[in-house]
Amino acid sequence: MNAADPQPVLVTGASGFIGRRLVRRLIARKCRACCLVRANSRVDELQAIGAELITGDVTDRGSVDRALEQSRAGTLFHLAGLVRARPGGRERMRDDFVRVNAGGVETVAAACALRVDPPVLIVVSSLAAAGPCPRIGEARVEGDIAAPVSDYGRSKLAGEQAAARHAADVPTTIIRPPIVFGPGDRGILNMIRPIARWGLHVVPGGGRGSRPRDRRLSLIHVDDLAAGLLIAAEKGERLPSGHAGRGSRGAGVYFIAGEDHPTYEELGQAMAAALGRKNLKMVHVPAPALRLIGVIADLSARIRRRPSWVNSDKIAEALAGSWMCSPAKAGAQLGWFPAFRLDERLHETVQWYRREGLL
Repeated sequence: MNAADPQPVLVTGASGFIGRRLVRRLIARKCRACCLVRANSRVDELQAIGAELITGDVTDRGSVDRALEQSRAGTLFHLAGLVRARPGGRERMRDDFVRVNAGGVETVAAACALRVDPPVLIVVSSLAAAGPCPRIGEARVEGDIAAPVSDYGRSKLAGEQAAARHAADVPTTIIRPPIVFGPGDRGILNMIRPIARWGLHVVPGGGRGSRPRDRRLSLIHVDDLAAGLLIAAEKGERLPSGHAGRGSRGAGVYFIAGEDHPTYEELGQAMAAALGRKNLKMVHVPAPALRLIGVIADLSARIRRRPSWVNSDKIAEALAGSWMCSPAKAGAQLGWFPAFRLDERLHETVQWYRREGLL
């Protein structure tokens, strides 16, 4: 797909944080943007910008078949996924992740495979599917062996594997973003609020063989990610099929990430600078205390019957080491680079939070 030759595009997860920004870009390109959305999704913004809505669910084959037939899409961006599972026992939460994050990809890829002219399939996975850095001080690259440490990460990796099973019939590319932030995001707001209110920044302690100051993070602004998705759809490497995939680990996969890899401390300082706050106190929380907080958060979520951004699964990720990935392959093959520096993007995000009255 390209701006000079707009085509019908289907987006799952279009009502989400990333999906809304992607659809805006598609509309700006004069593409016919069709969105598979659940019946209870908030779609006012999508309707306002002229997106075509198709009601359904990515785990329902009939919904996906109908969306493909109605859209006649040449490209399908699969963003739909579960970031926070419904409160319940560990097994129930794990099953929810697998049902949506793995089962949803399987349903979409299988439906695409049966089309006479299957669309290009862009599957948005996560750095969590790959796992933390396998080597201290070195960013992950696409060819590293995946080793997820959370139920969420394992479900996203299972989704990648589901897509790979249909790669012989569907031209597929997998995108693994790290932490995604920007206007419209509520997740990273939980890190910024304590800095804005009390000048406190929580630093996880005691990762696996890694001191807090050694643990680094990759981030990506939502608009830079959306730009990368469009380029990957146009000219990205595709997953190899069948036996051709042996010995080519990482083919058809891209990390779309910023070039900055701050430590938790450096990220807190950058957030404080974006807020205009000069005094910042680092609060180092030992690993056992964080695990206890995760358990308490799980129990609280079950009582309130609402998922929480803080939970034992996310604590497991926070304590696992460095979460940084290299965007070198995306730069070399796609010509993709972030449009602005991390500090500029954080300032933009903080200004949005303030306009929305969230800080």
